[in-house]
Amino acid sequence: MNKKFGVKEVVAIGIGTALFIVLTNVQIPVGFIPNTALQTRAAVLAFFAAVFGPVVGGVVGFLGHALGDALFYGSVWWSWVFPEAVFGVIVGLCAAKYKIKEGSFGGKEIAMFNVVQAIGNAAAWIVVAPILDIVIYAEPANKVFTQGATACVLNIVIIGILGTLLLVAYSKVGAKSGSLSKED
Repeated sequence: MNKKFGVKEVVAIGIGTALFIVLTNVQIPVGFIPNTALQTRAAVLAFFAAVFGPVVGGVVGFLGHALGDALFYGSVWWSWVFPEAVFGVIVGLCAAKYKIKEGSFGGKEIAMFNVVQAIGNAAAWIVVAPILDIVIYAEPANKVFTQGATACVLNIVIIGILGTLLLVAYSKVGAKSGSLSKED
């Protein structure tokens, strides 16, 4: 695998960030936990991180969340922007092992992807986000750890279903078209 950062990665950041922003308002609220919802944008972030690596994943998570917050909510909730980037980096660190570009995203790789995304979600939403909520905004610990744990579980579910489906489809199309090679 070539570890260069080029035009494809820059384009991926642009497209991934735009999709993340657009999907900011596509969500199913969880009525019993305030400010927490099932969001399809989590699957989009996982997809871009898994295909293009940790830099793309981190930047898409950071920019997408920050700009989405600013555009749809009028202010940026930084304690949830940084964890989004952390999640993107964690999933992206194993991008080569998922074998998506080679068209080999099968059972073992799907399992690895889902284990990594679960670990990434736990790190981002059960550890980083609540701690930053407490440190930056002086939020009550019981509230933010409950929100974080709920976000973690919801993200694992949506990414496990939608993210996996996107990656399986992309792996098959990319491998058949010959447009993606091991050097990409």
